[in-house]
Amino acid sequence: MDFLKEMACKRIHDRSENTMMSESRRRVVWVDGPVIIGAGPSGLATAACLKEKGIPSLILDRANCIASLWKLKTYNRLRLHLPKKFCMLPLMSFPPIYPNYPTKQDFVTYLEAYARHFNLEPEFNQTVVSARFDGLWRVTTVGIKMEEKEYVCQWLIVATGENAEEVIPEFEGIDKFVGPITHSSSYKSGDSYRGKRVLVVGCGNSGMEVSLDLCNCNASPSLVVRDSVHVLPQEMFGISTFGLAMKLLRWFHVKHVDRFLLAISHFMLGNTANVGLKRPILGPIELKITTGKTPVLDFGTLEKIRSGNIKVVPGIKKLTSHAVEFVDGKVENFDAIILATGYRSNVPDWLMGGDLFSDKDGFPKETFPKGWKGKNGLYAAGFTKRGLLGISFDAKRIADDIESCWKISK
Repeated sequence: MDFLKEMACKRIHDRSENTMMSESRRRVVWVDGPVIIGAGPSGLATAACLKEKGIPSLILDRANCIASLWKLKTYNRLRLHLPKKFCMLPLMSFPPIYPNYPTKQDFVTYLEAYARHFNLEPEFNQTVVSARFDGLWRVTTVGIKMEEKEYVCQWLIVATGENAEEVIPEFEGIDKFVGPITHSSSYKSGDSYRGKRVLVVGCGNSGMEVSLDLCNCNASPSLVVRDSVHVLPQEMFGISTFGLAMKLLRWFHVKHVDRFLLAISHFMLGNTANVGLKRPILGPIELKITTGKTPVLDFGTLEKIRSGNIKVVPGIKKLTSHAVEFVDGKVENFDAIILATGYRSNVPDWLMGGDLFSDKDGFPKETFPKGWKGKNGLYAAGFTKRGLLGISFDAKRIADDIESCWKISK
C-alpha cells in the first residue's frame, strides 16, 4: 500500500504546470482503503462488512447526515413494507422490541445505531462532482463553502443508490398552474392539504400511500394511473406476501408462484381492473425480476378507491392555471399536485468512464446478481432493484472481493 501511496504522490507532482495551477487550491487526500460514495444503507452496510475484515474505508456524502433519503425525504406514515427479518443490514439485527414492520423512525434509529456500532464516521457535506480512473481513482468533491478536495484511492464503491435524484416529469402548461406542485420527497403528511383537491401523479407504493394519507386527513385526492400495476395484499394467511413468495420460489417456478399470488390476491382484493388498476401481462414476481418494477402492497388504499374517497384518473394531457386536462378529454380543477414519480440514479452525472454503469439510466449494465463489480477496483452497492436484501448481498460480495486484494497488497 505504501507503494501505491508513493505512486499517487508522484503522479500529483508530475502533472503539467497549468494543471497544477488549476488544482493548487484543491486539497489532495490519500485514502488507505476504499472510498464509498453514499452514506445510506448501502454505504453503511459495505463499510461495516469491510471493517469486520480489518479494512478501513472512507464514506463521502453530500448531505449532513446518514440515510438522508430516509430522514429527510420520506413521509411520516411510512413503515417498512417487508417484515424486519428481510430488512436487516449485515452483522446487526433489529432490536427485538421493534414491530414486525418497523416505522420510518424505527429504521432511522436502527441505522444510526448501526453506524455507531461499527464506528462509521462519514465525511458529510461533500458533493462528488467527478470520479475518474488514471491508474488510481480520483474523487473530486465540493464542500458547502465551495472548497475542493480530491480523494485518491485504489477502490471506489458507488453506493449512491437507485433513489439519488427526484424524477420531475414535464407537462404542457406546468408553468401556468398556480397551485403548489410538490414531489413526494417533500411530502410529510396530509395536514396542510385538508379540504383541498389534490392530484397525486404516480401509482406506485408512494403514490398509493400518499393518496391514502391525504384521504385520512380529509383531503380529496385523485390518483393518476397511466400504466398497468400489480396490487397485492401485504399479507396472505398471516404471512407477509413477500415472505410467502420467497418460500414458494424454493420449490416452484416463478410463473406458478405468480399464478398462486394472483389467485389469492383476486380472492382478497377482488378484480382491481374494476377500479381502474389493470394488471400487467407478466406476473408480479416475474415483472420484478425482469424490469425491477415493484408490485404495490395495499394498506387500505383500494378500499378508499372503491368507496369513491380516492378517484382514479388517466394520464395528464396538459395543465392550466387551476385545472388539469386528462388524456380522455376530461378537465378537473385542483388546488395542489403531488408528484409521486420516483427517483433516478445520478451516477452518469459525475462518474467519468468505466464499464460498470450505463450512461442511459445510471444502473449497472449487468443485471442481478452480476452487476456489483466492474474493472479497475470499481464496485456498485445497492443497485440490484431488490431492496435491502440486495444491499446485503452487494456489501458482502464487495467486502470479500476487496479482502483478497487487500491481503496481497499488505
